Amino acid sequence: MMPDYRRYFVPGGTFFFTLVTNRRRRFLTDVPARPVLGSLFRRCQLRWPFQINAIVLLPEHLHAMWTLPSGDSNYPTRWGWIKKEFTKAWLQLGGTEEPISRGRQRERRRGIWQPRFWEHTIKDEDDFERHFDYIHYNPVKHKHVRCPRDWQWSSFHRWAAAGVYSNDWACSKTRTQELDFSDIEDSVGEPEDL
Repeated sequence: MMPDYRRYFVPGGTFFFTLVTNRRRRFLTDVPARPVLGSLFRRCQLRWPFQINAIVLLPEHLHAMWTLPSGDSNYPTRWGWIKKEFTKAWLQLGGTEEPISRGRQRERRRGIWQPRFWEHTIKDEDDFERHFDYIHYNPVKHKHVRCPRDWQWSSFHRWAAAGVYSNDWACSKTRTQELDFSDIEDSVGEPEDL
């Protein structure tokens, strides 16, 4: 069965995204990748405005939730530009890339990002909250830290400072205390073993 890559375009909508590096190579949280990616997000927002509701950067993938302006549903252009510009900057700074197939070479792709990205259209306030929490809990899920507050590359800190989260939200001392996101696992684009 072929995968269904249809995208949903809701003008002014809110969307959850997962982007993964090629072959899950771990470099996104390294210097110079972090500052380059941050700069590109800001530059992209100047060209094509959007609000970043939540974001987390992990070594081999990132999750983000964006809200687009009224009447605008063109998130593929934004992601395409960010991925293209990041690839150019990364390679200019001496970053390396993974080998790619001849087919991907013919498509003029590089070995930095997986070719596609995962998108989920946020349906309502409950869906927003579940994906918002999922993003901020992700470093705990992947056992990088025991508390979201301990992961530096996350919008958790902004939302804790604003009072949305307590500083000790979702701190996990044991496996049984982990949060359960099984109700949204089909919408996050992330296999359990990632």
